[in-house]
Amino acid sequence: MLRLFGNRKTLCDGISRRDLLHIGGLGAFGVALDDLLRLQRVQATPSPEPSKFGQAKSCLLIYKYGSPPQHETFDPKPEAPAQIQGELKAISTNVPGISIGEYLPKTAQIADRLTIVRSLTHPYPLHGTVYAVSGIPDVDTRIEALPRDKRQWPFIGSIVDYLDERRSGGRLPELPRNIAMPYIMGSKTNYPPLAGPYGGMLGMRYDPVYTNFLAEGLQIAPEVVKGAKFKDPLLAIRPSDKLELAQGGASDVTSARLDLRRSLLGQFDRARRGLEAHSRIKTFDQQQQMAFSLLSSGNMHAALDYTREPMNVREAYGMTLFGQSCLAARRLIEAGSRFVTVIWDAYGLNAGSWDTHWNHYGRLKEFLLPVFDQTFSALIRDLDERGMLDETLVLVISEHGRTPQIDSKPKGAGRGHWSRAYSQVYAGGGMGRGHLVGRTDAQAGDVVDSPISPKDVLATAFHLLGIDPETTVPDAEGRPLPITGTGILQRELLG
Repeated sequence: MLRLFGNRKTLCDGISRRDLLHIGGLGAFGVALDDLLRLQRVQATPSPEPSKFGQAKSCLLIYKYGSPPQHETFDPKPEAPAQIQGELKAISTNVPGISIGEYLPKTAQIADRLTIVRSLTHPYPLHGTVYAVSGIPDVDTRIEALPRDKRQWPFIGSIVDYLDERRSGGRLPELPRNIAMPYIMGSKTNYPPLAGPYGGMLGMRYDPVYTNFLAEGLQIAPEVVKGAKFKDPLLAIRPSDKLELAQGGASDVTSARLDLRRSLLGQFDRARRGLEAHSRIKTFDQQQQMAFSLLSSGNMHAALDYTREPMNVREAYGMTLFGQSCLAARRLIEAGSRFVTVIWDAYGLNAGSWDTHWNHYGRLKEFLLPVFDQTFSALIRDLDERGMLDETLVLVISEHGRTPQIDSKPKGAGRGHWSRAYSQVYAGGGMGRGHLVGRTDAQAGDVVDSPISPKDVLATAFHLLGIDPETTVPDAEGRPLPITGTGILQRELLG
């Protein structure tokens, strides 16, 4: 287990010496003193070390770009007026007292294996992917589309990779510790790739190993905006369509082609001998070593190939890119990968995915909710039946929620951005079973009980993965960077 090294002595006011030393550095990152004092107040009462530390041997992160609505998913308001509740009703789950949206019937039958949180909250109703998946203290719209900006904080999966590498003494794993699929985030839209799931200040060597998907979808998805129609693979793909490693990383390269690549890289190496001390070249060396490992080993290729699964299993997950990606993620974790991310990304237009400003009900009823319901319920059942769920942390997260008031003007209505209250769902790895955490007001617009920050979710995930949430990693200048920003372990999420 990885623990934070340092002196735990506290001063008379309860602030640790380590915290005091870090105040100056945190200020440079936008973490204010009042944030630190908030952390102090929460931790002021001594308590025994909470259970479940390190129970999760791996993590499967599902990221739903665009942000699903809380009302039609995990916080329905059946008693609210029609302009709040909307067209979709609530249904009971297999846990007494917990209801969810009616278009999640299969998820309702596995609620006894889930932790549902209705009290996520933060002040930024923007598509802050970096904010959702890292400890960065604020949403900075200037860098959200700049994956290589020097101010980017590292992705949670990249931090796990970085710390595990140090724990192992630098030994390369048989499978990458940090994998993301089905394609580089934002690469299938009309905008440049978005920031978020990258190594950030830790460097490119800690980026996820990405897959790619080159086939076209089979069905036209409900419109994102008027006239925007696409054959979206997240809705339907062919059984023969496969994922591959991005940027030429496929592991089915023949020996002759691999030898040719080695020869060309050898020529490149001789041409750059004078630059060996440069840190970027060292980074390239590490990536090259990983690339050769992937090219010469069949482990990654075999684990990624979901077509090896029985057809009844594949059909249970759904013959969609999201469904088959989640199946591949299960296979990768089963084969030994530590952190696997499945991104439900926009396709065709950047203003898409779960960002339902327009055609809200059409996209939810005909596409988004049925596909998610089938795949997510199959994934949780599959992990549980294989005896993997207790040691696999499953997180379903997004940037924010959506407005309580429905906008009836667009075709199919719409809900705008809303971050004061929203819902998420987690499972496995030490999270509670049949848990409901937090409560919102009658409109699902404000949290009235147990407010939880996205940073708290990261802190709790690190704890379950055996990493002290107070751990720091170095930024680009070597200063200590808190891995969850101001995040605090939330014991009420634990089983």
